[in-house]
This record gives sequence, structure tokens and C-alpha cells, in this order.
Amino acid sequence: MIMTPRVRIFALTAHVASSVARLGAVAAFLLLSIAGLTSRAAEIVRGAYLAMNLIGQFVIVPLGLAALLTGLVQSLGTHWGLLGHYWVLVIFALSSGVTILLLLHRFTAVAGAARRLSGAAAGTLPNVRRLGSQFVFDAGFAVLVLLVTTVLALYKPRGMTRYGRHKQQDEQRTVSVEKESK
Repeated sequence: MIMTPRVRIFALTAHVASSVARLGAVAAFLLLSIAGLTSRAAEIVRGAYLAMNLIGQFVIVPLGLAALLTGLVQSLGTHWGLLGHYWVLVIFALSSGVTILLLLHRFTAVAGAARRLSGAAAGTLPNVRRLGSQFVFDAGFAVLVLLVTTVLALYKPRGMTRYGRHKQQDEQRTVSVEKESK
């Protein structure tokens, strides 16, 4: 079902806003990860990890789910469809993968590191080096994937899936039959 223009613009605005905000939140997470990894001051490391926990829980997770849901609405409510074009499928697959990985990452590693650091004695610096390196890598990778999905959404490279080609051919046949019957 194709959305009305007003609903389509509303859905597109919600999708773009949540997607761009998620990219910004993941970039902020990356910056905090770098600060937590490179700082020698216990208060900065503790603050970075606690802030990463909050950003992950209250910003990245909700925005990731919102971007995924609004993207699905966009694909199903416009002529692009979800299965007709490779670029839509790739964006959906990458966005789903990033969202799932960020959820797992958030509820395991980030929450655990925040608990460890908040329980440490003031002025002491628990060893979070290995975990910090993983956070930097994961957040950097997520930023890269989100930038790739943004580029694909803007440029919309050609290429239809087999399903999309068959659907297009069926629509052309239907139009031809309707013209002949008139």
C-alpha cells in the first residue's frame, strides 16, 4: 500500500531524524570510547564509561529501533518496496545487523563496564584497556556502517532483485492488458 503524500513526508521526516540522530549518538559513543581508552585520569575514564552506558541505553537503543521501524514503514509504504531493490535490502540488512549488535553490545559489555567502574574505589582505575579497545572498534565500525547506509539511501544505486524485476514485469503486463481492453 502506497502512503499518501502527507503521511509519506511525515514518515520520511521521522526516519531521517531518527537515523541522523542515531549516527550522531554512535559518534558521541565513539568519542567517549576513545576518551575512556586514552585517559589516565580515573574520573575521566569513569565518567566516559558511565556516559557511554547512558547514551547506549537511553539514546542509541531507542533511536536504533525507531530508525529501523520507520525505515521499514518507508520501504513498505512507498514504491521502492522492501524486496524490489538491492540498495533497500542492503540498507535494511545493515541497519538490522547494527541494531542487533548494538543491543547486544549495550546490554552486555557496556553495562558490565559501567558497573565495574561505578563500583571501583574513588581515584582507582580498573583495567578496562581490552574492553576499551573493543568499544572503540565496535563504535567506529558502527559509524562506518551507518555512513554506508546513508550514502546508499541518498544515491539509490540501480539494480533490482529478481522479485523486483518480476513485479515490475507483472505491473507492465497489467498496464498493457488494461490499455488493450479500452
